[in-house]
Amino acid sequence: MDVADLGLPVDVPSTALFTDQYELTMLQAALKAGTAERRSVFEVFTRRLPDGRRYGVVAGTGRVLDAIENFRFDADVLAFLRERAVVDEATLAWLASYRFSGDVWGYPEGEVYFPGSPIMRVEGTFAECVLLETVILSVLNHDSAIAAAASRMSSAAGGRPLIEMGARRTHELAAVASARAAYVGGFSSTSDLAAGFRYNIPTVGTSAHAFTLLHDHERDAFQAQVASLGRGTTLLVDTYDVAEAVRMAVQVAGPELGAVRIDSGDLLLVAHRVRRQLDELGARDTKIIVTSDLDEYAIASLAAAPVDAYGVGTQLVTGSGHPTCSMVYKLVARAGSTDPKAPLLPVAKKSSGGKTSVGGRKWAARRLDENGVAEAEVVGTGAVPTELLDRRLLVELVKGGEVVAREPLDVVRERHTAAVAGLPLSATQLSRGEPVLPTEYVHGRSGS
Repeated sequence: MDVADLGLPVDVPSTALFTDQYELTMLQAALKAGTAERRSVFEVFTRRLPDGRRYGVVAGTGRVLDAIENFRFDADVLAFLRERAVVDEATLAWLASYRFSGDVWGYPEGEVYFPGSPIMRVEGTFAECVLLETVILSVLNHDSAIAAAASRMSSAAGGRPLIEMGARRTHELAAVASARAAYVGGFSSTSDLAAGFRYNIPTVGTSAHAFTLLHDHERDAFQAQVASLGRGTTLLVDTYDVAEAVRMAVQVAGPELGAVRIDSGDLLLVAHRVRRQLDELGARDTKIIVTSDLDEYAIASLAAAPVDAYGVGTQLVTGSGHPTCSMVYKLVARAGSTDPKAPLLPVAKKSSGGKTSVGGRKWAARRLDENGVAEAEVVGTGAVPTELLDRRLLVELVKGGEVVAREPLDVVRERHTAAVAGLPLSATQLSRGEPVLPTEYVHGRSGS
């Protein structure tokens, strides 16, 4: 069970300052103008996928819900804003009692998305919604980028386990979020204990080259590790001579040796040699784990190798070259007055350079072909066509300010597996290409 998403075991501090200053200055101006309480709809979407990617992955939703719940301006935060003269006293008084009381709808975490998909829809007054822009984008852009890389690596691994090992390659807090996103995208474990504690993700790890170098002889290191961790441990065999280390590892641990890890060299060639040697030594059940700056392409190149698991670090936690999804948070509809019953009017930015947006409160559905395979992402305003009613993608996440959609991380992980399985087979190709599904727009009224 994902104990963190159910509220345990770690409390999240106030997220109120995980924002840009202009969110607060817009609030101040809107309060003075009398427009702050106008009913508004903001949507999160991306205009394009990273170059060459065939689909995106929604990740970080559970963290967004935590962030919204903990978006509180306590005394210390208010004192900081007052000291810096960020906003005036009237705005500080308004912030002191801030509690998001609106609604949030979104693609369920683990689902896939495409350009224009309304990944998250935030509804409430302008004042309460605009403050959440930066923190929502911060979480979704980071986590979705990591999950997309993880998903591609998982597809390339062809069912072989993947270990997240990137904590030392990124910010210490980003490492925890990265491990969570990687788990959503198909990784089976992490080396990061904070991620295990916070999100109940399985953790793994045995030793590094330093442990071997600590001892006078490699055999001494192996004997010490086996004596401490048992014969089922994983021994690192590439500190000196791989063939000699494999022979020694089996001598020390016997055929019950759990695994050997290879962290350098021509992994394809070395893995074949090690497998043959292990079999000849009677260690037929001993597994081979490879690490060493892997990405999805390196993993795919090892498909024919006798590799049992992969450990991935740098490329994973940096999104394999795409560390953000370029998601934006745009006002798409707002009321013409502060009357709660005033109808919503579609609004949209018009500009050159590809930064236009589509106005109106949107729904999304995924149309299937006659074989039950997804063929289009349909995004629209107004009434949902009857034939798409049971294919709608957005679910309610927050209702009246209360989170209503927390779920175990394993459920999210399983959802992602199912979502990718429902796409055309070309979705998992690593070759460059356009999004595997086109986005079709159906225009109607923005809704009330």
